[in-house]
Amino acid sequence: MSFEFFVARRYLFSKRKQAFIYVISLMSVLGVALGVAALVIVLGVYNGLTTDMREKILGANAHGMVLSTLPDGFALDPGVMDKVLATPGVTGATPFIYSEVMLSAGTGVKGLILRGIDPVQAPKVLSMLQTIKRGSVEDLARADTPPGIILGEELTKRLGLALGSRINLLSPSGQRSTSGFQPRIRPFVVVGIFKTGMYEYDSSLAFLSLDASRDLLGMPKDYLSGIEITVADLFKADEVTAALNSTIGHRFYARSWMDMNANLFAALKLEKIGMFILLAMVVLIGSFSIVATLVMLVMEKTRDIAVMMSMGATRGMIRRIFMYQGVIIGLVGTLLGYALGLGVGFLLKKYQFIKLPENVYTLDHLPIIITVSDVLIIGAAAMILCFLSTLYPARQASRLKPAEALRYE
Repeated sequence: MSFEFFVARRYLFSKRKQAFIYVISLMSVLGVALGVAALVIVLGVYNGLTTDMREKILGANAHGMVLSTLPDGFALDPGVMDKVLATPGVTGATPFIYSEVMLSAGTGVKGLILRGIDPVQAPKVLSMLQTIKRGSVEDLARADTPPGIILGEELTKRLGLALGSRINLLSPSGQRSTSGFQPRIRPFVVVGIFKTGMYEYDSSLAFLSLDASRDLLGMPKDYLSGIEITVADLFKADEVTAALNSTIGHRFYARSWMDMNANLFAALKLEKIGMFILLAMVVLIGSFSIVATLVMLVMEKTRDIAVMMSMGATRGMIRRIFMYQGVIIGLVGTLLGYALGLGVGFLLKKYQFIKLPENVYTLDHLPIIITVSDVLIIGAAAMILCFLSTLYPARQASRLKPAEALRYE
């Protein structure tokens, strides 16, 4: 053990005449601990909410899409599906049709986002179709008339629908007749009800089979809006879409889920940085207490400092003594903060005792995901702030002159 560390430890843990310094030291440790614990818990909750939102978005949407610059691009090049599946990193693909229609059921009317899908291939790409709350995706492929439709739970509650209910869909691409323009209307039967937890999807999204979608929209039998894909590594979807753009031809282009939701996740990232800075102020308050502790300790140990310098201790050694004290306080506070934050996080994750209203949030409990990188960044930030708070008191201690300090002793 070095001389500086030995003296710093003695000053911190030995009995002192002034108990008030003990109280300030304790407040410094608790301030740092509370700041670190708050950062661990809040960033863990942020990670949980962000992950839940990403999973729900990617449950209703694929990892990427291949779209065409021409209305009939997929009809002109039917081999594009094979090119997509042959691209390294692509694990699944399914065609889709996208449009907006009007739903009419009894006295209720609602605008819908229509998704025409392949009932066999789509569940392999869209995870939400694997866990439909009631009904089955396979029923979309039935040959009965009228054809089937899958709706969100919020929409069925609003319109009083259930499995087997009959509805009508009105397409904006109507047909001309001798009596003028008439909207295209087709009857459907509810064969499935899904729930994602996101109100926007559960209240305004509907799934039909590809053939039923083409019939409703008045499109040719080989019409497609695009191809949805899944990739092996979710966070490398942009690399896969870049590879697709170089192989699928000039009529088509690919976009990843990162591109399509860039604004949303950029805003969430900015919020995380803002929360980190805000909560780091709590650690900063604890570091201010370290300054007060060390200043008072320097005043109390003036004679000791003078004696040590008279016996040969250098200014650098005196400076390091008080720097070590601040670092020890910061280290103890950080470790206590880790214990408190990780402990509360474990309890939140295991017992889920903080409940959330489902009609307001996308889930019914407070999620928490604590990552190693966040924990390390929090600890490093806390230790840096604590170290910086030691510089001024340590510098002042090292500038004491032995003769002046001992003159009145």
